[in-house]
Formats: sequence, structure tokens, C-alpha cells
Amino acid sequence: MTKVFFFDTYSLIEIGKNNPGYEPYKKNVKIFISMLNLMELAYFLIRENRENEIEEIFNKLSGFAVSYNKEILINAAKMKHQYKIEKLSYIDCIGYLLAKQHNIKFLTGDEKFRNKENVEFVK
Repeated sequence: MTKVFFFDTYSLIEIGKNNPGYEPYKKNVKIFISMLNLMELAYFLIRENRENEIEEIFNKLSGFAVSYNKEILINAAKMKHQYKIEKLSYIDCIGYLLAKQHNIKFLTGDEKFRNKENVEFVK
């Protein structure tokens, strides 16, 4: 049975770094992401002087991007406000809510999500 996860940018970066904790998420897994996660990943690659990899990664992963509507955006703003002390990013709130909307786990190693429901936390 194939598992399905919404991959946070954190998880995409860790897979790219060959973090052994993410090894089980490289095969027989269906990926959901948003285009915003790809933008965040592009920024990471630019910071790491790996800008030449961006086009290939966008081509490889953009087919896994799911769309969202104004309700997700409004609820992401509400979530960001609800957890304002934790300073969640809008991109993380959108991804987390998309995972819930699609009844799948939000895959991340971001400490801010460690104890939240519907999270597959991997460091």
C-alpha cells in the first residue's frame, strides 16, 4: 500500500541532503506539495549556491503540486494568528491545511509542528 504525505519544504530539503530519517519517504510514497513549497526550496538552493538545480527540481516536482482556494488562504491566516507565538510561516500553514483537506499527514521535521495533530514528524 502506497502512503501519501504532504511534503513540507523541510522534508524536501532533508531528502535532498540524504538524511537517513527520510529514507522511508523516498519510495512507494505519493507526494503532495504546493508551488509555494517549490518557491521556498528554490530560495534554499539559491542560498546554497545551487541555483543551477532549480529548473530540474521544478520540472520534477511541480506535477505533485495541489491547488488551493480562498478558504485555505483565509484559514491559513487564521492559523498563523492562532499560533502567532510560534511564528509559523504562511507557507507552512497553507501546507498543513492542505494536508488536512486531503486527509493525509503533513511530513516535516520543523519543531513548530512536532506536537500538532496530523503530522508525521521526522528529524
